[in-house]
Parts: sequence; C-alpha cells; structure tokens
Amino acid sequence: MTVRVRDGLRQEVLHANLAIPQVGLATLTWGNVSGVDREAGVFVIKPSGVPYEELALDHLVTVRLSDGEVVDGDLRPSTDTETHRCLYLAFPSIGGVTHTHSTHAVAFAQARREIPVLGTTHADTFNGPIPCTPDLTAEQCAKDYEYNTGRVIVDMLQEDDQQAVEVPAAMVAGHGPFTWGATARKSLEHAIICEAVADIALHTLALSPTAPPPPHLLDRHYTRKHGPDAYYGNPTPAPA
Repeated sequence: MTVRVRDGLRQEVLHANLAIPQVGLATLTWGNVSGVDREAGVFVIKPSGVPYEELALDHLVTVRLSDGEVVDGDLRPSTDTETHRCLYLAFPSIGGVTHTHSTHAVAFAQARREIPVLGTTHADTFNGPIPCTPDLTAEQCAKDYEYNTGRVIVDMLQEDDQQAVEVPAAMVAGHGPFTWGATARKSLEHAIICEAVADIALHTLALSPTAPPPPHLLDRHYTRKHGPDAYYGNPTPAPA
C-alpha cells in the first residue's frame, strides 16, 4: 500500500539523513532522521542498518503515527522508530526528529550530565541546559524499550510542549542525543548545534568549572532569534 505524504517530505528526510555523516555526526549507520505528516497521520524515517552511501528515496519507510505500523516501504524502519513516534505523539510542535551518536554529546549522556549553558553560542538555540534523562529501569528495557526511550524524555519534560520548543534536545542517559524541530531539516540543525555546544562545553569545563554569563546576556541571545521580537536573519524572499 502506498500512502501519499505532503510534497517534499520524503526528499527532505532523505537529504537530512544523507547529511548526518557529511557533518560528522555518525559512524557507520549510527543515526537517523524522520519527518512527520500529521494530516496524513504518518511519518517517514530511515530504514534500519542501510549505509548512508547506499541510501535512496525508495528505501525510506513510512510508519503510521497511531500504532507504529509500516504502511509504505519494503525495508524495516530504524530500530529507533518507536522513540520518534513517542516524541511525535507527546509534542504537537515537533515536525522532525534526529538521533545520532555524536561523540561529545554522547560523552555527556554517558556521564549522565546535562549540557550546561556556558555562553551565548548555546543560548542562541537552547533556552536552558540540554537535560539528561534518568536511566531506564530494567522493566523499561525488557519491554517496549525503544518507546520507553522516548517516554523518559517525555516524562522529563513533563509533557510540556513549550519546554520542547525552547530546548529542542535531550540526552538519554547512557545512550545519546535526540533532537527535534519544526521540520526534519531543523531537527538535524539542532543535532549539529547540540554536538557543537557539547564540544565547546567540554573544552570550557576542562579549562575552568566556570559559572555561566549573566542571565540577561543569555536571554538577549535567545530572544533575538526566537519569539515575537526576534530580529536575527532575513525573511525568505517570495518566489518570483
């Protein structure tokens, strides 16, 4: 059965997945991006274990949002599919999800530490620390592990969609980062920034266990890019 998704979604998901190794966020096949079509009630995601250099549009898998059933595609979807689905169901603002095992973000996840706000580079995108979940319990690992991986993120954020908007990333303890955004492309961008600020934070903490800059400086950097008074960048020109 073929399910029609909104124009451009499959191409966007493909390009975002292909970008993961290009920007240095993945070793082998360690990463995946999905994008959701809420009107159609489905999301599109990378297949499990397919090398990026072989990945093509026809390999992508379409999954029903309500129950996780594959509705289009010949391959098995990513093993992280249920985590993506859990996040989509919990947070209506999310249009795309990215998961990687990028080195510096994973270091924070394995240390079970949040990525602290140590400067304006972090505050430009994340309005607060990037949190780290508690460890999954033995019961959560034994049954519905991937869905429960999403569930610990959802529970940590108290199912608060505004929190998910303001800090579109989380570390899963002992595992790695999940990031999200309004589109698949935006979720990948947040993964790139998450890895960059994790790298910067590790260098900063190695030099000095410094306190962050004053809140008014961090607030200025966040609000100049986000919210009703944002003024960073330029509007996209209308098509000719």
